[in-house]
Amino acid sequence: MALQTPRTDTALHDETQVTPDRLAELRAQFPILQRRVHGRSLVYLDNAATTQKPRAVIQTLDRYYREYNANVHRGVHTLSEEATAAYEEARQRVARFIHAPSPRQVIFTRNATEAINLVAYSWGAAHLGPEDEVLITEMEHHSNIVPWQILQERLGFTLRYVPMTDQGTLDLERLDELLTERTRLFAFVHVSNVVGTVNPVERLIAAARQVGARVLVDASQSVPHMPVDVQALDPDFLVFSGHKMCGPTGIGVLYGRRELLEAMDPFLGGGDMIREVTLQGSRWNELPYKFEAGTPAIAQAIGLGAAVDFLAQVGMDWIWQHEHTLTRYAYERLAEIEGLRILGPGPEQRGGLVAFTLEGIHPHDVAAILDREGIAVRAGHHCAQPIHDRYGIAASARASFYLYNTLEEVDRLVEGLEKVIQTFAL
Repeated sequence: MALQTPRTDTALHDETQVTPDRLAELRAQFPILQRRVHGRSLVYLDNAATTQKPRAVIQTLDRYYREYNANVHRGVHTLSEEATAAYEEARQRVARFIHAPSPRQVIFTRNATEAINLVAYSWGAAHLGPEDEVLITEMEHHSNIVPWQILQERLGFTLRYVPMTDQGTLDLERLDELLTERTRLFAFVHVSNVVGTVNPVERLIAAARQVGARVLVDASQSVPHMPVDVQALDPDFLVFSGHKMCGPTGIGVLYGRRELLEAMDPFLGGGDMIREVTLQGSRWNELPYKFEAGTPAIAQAIGLGAAVDFLAQVGMDWIWQHEHTLTRYAYERLAEIEGLRILGPGPEQRGGLVAFTLEGIHPHDVAAILDREGIAVRAGHHCAQPIHDRYGIAASARASFYLYNTLEEVDRLVEGLEKVIQTFAL
């Protein structure tokens, strides 16, 4: 399945149906969900920031450190060979998960932010100049804005933005005007981490292709939540983070078109990314190693391999259907609260999150009071200040859902917000 909005009707195949027994079975695999916070059972609704880890991932990390902790690619002893095999097997698992043509096109990075920076400095620095343009959107996370702004100061290209509408969608009527023959790269988010909008990725890629622009997709909020087939989608670059998809922190992925990766110079220099070093110069290693300088995040990569296996076993269609049900229910319940403003489009156009404001109450106060009720939400600008500027606000509160959340937890959120309002009415 291509990177697109999965079906959200009720006529899904039977295996995608969400049942209480299956949901309870899944929740039991996440030890942290048994925690109590301030005497209340934990309701974790900050999944767009990071997700919780299933026992399979935790045990995989523990086994690496207990049984075969060693560096990779550099030793002939048993532990090193076992670590290397597990590390490379994780790369193969990630490649299968996104349907990459080859594991060599899967580059391990620290996170999606580093992956975007890698593209900016390895590809962008070699291909962008004063006559060129880079197009991004007002909907981007800071990680897909700041690297281009920094590079713009160095290279002098023009940075342009696709604006947002009042409904929280991209103003696609401006696309033909903004995508020109000078556009060298169109970089955009698939699912917004604030307004939740699911962007029409196929249409955006097709428009970029018509003017010969390269495409970078920030899939940080889509790869964990819906099926992604990079061969069907065929972007030039696609990035995501492991910690947002049941994996460890400190590991991310850059997928790239092979001929582009082959032609790009390394982002970092040092050990393991070289084929040969002399005092006169160096020759780079083959893909993917020329982009993985130094000792990599070995345990984290192996943990990510376990995470994608876990998600594949659960089923990405099932995850999407479950999150859609939660989001639709949350949208309807929150819309009933007087003085609450939901940012972004309706539930049929958004992924599994709802950002909102409460009239007269700062989002940090909302989050603090909810925390006393055992409910974890995000408060702030969510590393996306331009979106908040577009709405004329400094911050918002955000509830974001994942495969282990329940409708009852949405009810807890609504009850908590009623207590927030009561607190400030005193």
